Amino acid sequence: MRQVVLDTETTGLNPRTGDRVIEIGCVELINRKLTGNNFHTYINPQRDSDPGALAVHGLTTEFLSDKPKFADIASDLSAYIQGAEVIIHNAPFDMGFLDAEYLRLKLSSFHDQVGHVLDTLVKAKELHPGKRNSLDALCDRYGISNAHRQLHGALLDAELLADVYLAMSRGQNSFVIDDEPAVVLAQQESAENSVLAPVRVHLAGEDELVLHKEVLTGLDKAVRGSCVWNRD
Repeated sequence: MRQVVLDTETTGLNPRTGDRVIEIGCVELINRKLTGNNFHTYINPQRDSDPGALAVHGLTTEFLSDKPKFADIASDLSAYIQGAEVIIHNAPFDMGFLDAEYLRLKLSSFHDQVGHVLDTLVKAKELHPGKRNSLDALCDRYGISNAHRQLHGALLDAELLADVYLAMSRGQNSFVIDDEPAVVLAQQESAENSVLAPVRVHLAGEDELVLHKEVLTGLDKAVRGSCVWNRD
């Protein structure tokens, strides 16, 4: 099964008011294994970032000025994510921006190009109701180091989210489960057919019994009564 863990950075919070995507980061999982086949690009949004967004991602207008426009990378992104299950934290946010970018080019929406979208924020709220479920909080909860995350970056956050997703769903280590009953049955048969070594019992000698009695008598004196080992 092919999955793509995706994150974006944007100029602001609302694509309906003209905010744009400025960075896309994706990492690929095949049968729950990281492949290293990543997709990452910066994008020239042809506008400035809001001050609040700039403080989060640190991608200045000057830095992005020579980067490709979304129209230049749309076909490469489509080819990369085609038919995959896409894993996103707070999916409506990223999907809203990507859908807007594709529709601006009069192309099929991003949502229509993927096989399925899995929102890890929804999953985290189901597993940890009433708890903080930001990406940083989940990294802390699952023991995933994010010490190198000074600013938000789409590829770095996608890599962290991949680790979080695998930790959240670690009970399912494989998509192939048909062989498991046979393995369990073989283990049971092996245990039933195994031959245990005979148990050797060594009885206490007379001298040992006398010493044991003396110890118990001393315990009786210490508790001014009868210790538990002398009771019927």
